[in-house]
Parts: sequence; C-alpha cells; structure tokens
Amino acid sequence: MYKNKILSGKKYLIKTILKIKKKIKKIIKKNKRKPSIIIINIGKCKSSNIYIKKKCYYFNLLNIKYKIYKFDKKEKEKNIINLIKKKNKSKNIDCILIQLPLPKNFNYNKIINNINPKKDVDGLHYKNIGKLLQGFPKIRSCTSYGVIKLLKIYKIKLIGLNVVIINSSNLIGKPIMIELINKKSTVTIINSKTKNIKIYTKKADILITAIGKYNYIKKKWIKKNSIIIDIGININKKNKIIGDINIKSIIKKIKYITPVPGGIGLMTISILLKNIIKIYYKNNK
Repeated sequence: MYKNKILSGKKYLIKTILKIKKKIKKIIKKNKRKPSIIIINIGKCKSSNIYIKKKCYYFNLLNIKYKIYKFDKKEKEKNIINLIKKKNKSKNIDCILIQLPLPKNFNYNKIINNINPKKDVDGLHYKNIGKLLQGFPKIRSCTSYGVIKLLKIYKIKLIGLNVVIINSSNLIGKPIMIELINKKSTVTIINSKTKNIKIYTKKADILITAIGKYNYIKKKWIKKNSIIIDIGININKKNKIIGDINIKSIIKKIKYITPVPGGIGLMTISILLKNIIKIYYKNNK
C-alpha cells in the first residue's frame, strides 16, 4: 500500500553488479589477476558478521578475490597494524577494509590511518576525508555516498533542506555531514547524548538516524512529509537486522523512508563494489 514511499537500494545494486561484472571480465582477461580485497574483522559483533557474509556473497558473484582476517578482541593492536602495513606493500592486494565498529579497546583512528590511503576502500583515512571536506573527493566513504546517491536516484534535491543526523561518528555522521554541506544543505548533527532530541528532529526535512536503538524515535518527533534515512543496525530476537525506525508507526506521516534491510545497506555495498574497481584501475595503470 505504501510502496511509493519506500526508497529502495535494490535496483541500483543490480545495475552496479551488471556493470561491474562486464568490467571484471575485461580486467581478468587483460591483467590475468582478479581485483582483490582483505577484510579485517575484530571481535564478535553479530551485525558485522551478517554484513561480512553479504559482502562475500557479492565478491563471489563478481569474481573478486577476498580474504578475511579474523581476530579476537583481546588481540594486540600492534599485530593488527603490522598486518595492515604488510598488506599495504603487497602488489596483489588492491583494497583493505576494516569491518566496523571496532571493539572499544581498539584505537579507531590509529588503525584506519595506518591503511595506505590508496587502498582505503571505505574512504575513511584522514587524507580521503580531507579531500571530501575540500570538495574534490577521490575515494568516498561507502555509507555516506550511498545516502547521497540514493537521494539523487529518487530526484530529491538537497539544496536548502534542513537535515538532522543522529550520529556523530567518523564512520557515518561526519562523512554524511560533509557530503550534505557540499550539496548546500543546512545540517544539524546530534547524538544519543544530545538533550531533548525531539526539538531537532521535529524541524528536519530529512532525518538521518544511526542511533542503534529500535523504535527510539517516536511518530510525534517527526516532521510531517519529511524523509527518513534509516541507517540503524539492530539485531532482533530472530537474529535479523532491523533499523532504528518502526516503519508501520510513522508511514502515514512521512514522505519517504529507507527500509532496513534493503535501503542504505544495499547502497553501501554498491559503492564498496565500485570503489574496489576504481582502486584496482588506479593502482594497476
């Protein structure tokens, strides 16, 4: 009944897969080597394991070589960094991906910024974020650019819109904020510690949430005919991923919403796949 209100990432992912499949056939024929990526996964985060499984499904589908390095949360940080440095030097490794979030005992900035920025497939190295900040991005953060790309697909113009982001992390909130500022949006960034969140959410033409608490945002907190971008990752009792928003409770009030799963998660995978090919070409001219 409300399908016209759903911002799905499925069509774009299918389109991306078909394009990349053709490119990879040519790549392998010409260079005799598959595009390659390593994934470093630390700890036992359930949502991380689900997303890694999804990513690997598409790597297998597209003939992208991958290897997962799994570490316990008690692993010494220097061992992780030494592995990154070793793979930075390898000519057979195109991309390095750190599965986020990291356990709290690991230094996010130290680990991410030890990746060679030319192999930083998630676009989170300070050099890549800095280029995005200045308006000439090279490798863009997968989730943040996935949000921008999805809004563009559905012809949602961002100029002058009031956008509220409930997340201030280096992974989600900050890169999305930069992308939106570059698009001439008016951006307010808040987090779980912000007092009286509903003051801000009620004014949002676009509300982007990645707070990690299902059904936290209530219907009365949302502006009528607003657009909701749900990037929340929560695991329900059936071990399935759900977002922050209870769609049924707000669907009549809003203009558009992204589903979880099927929305920004698929867009993130699309941009990741595109970044792998982009990096492969740049590093193998």
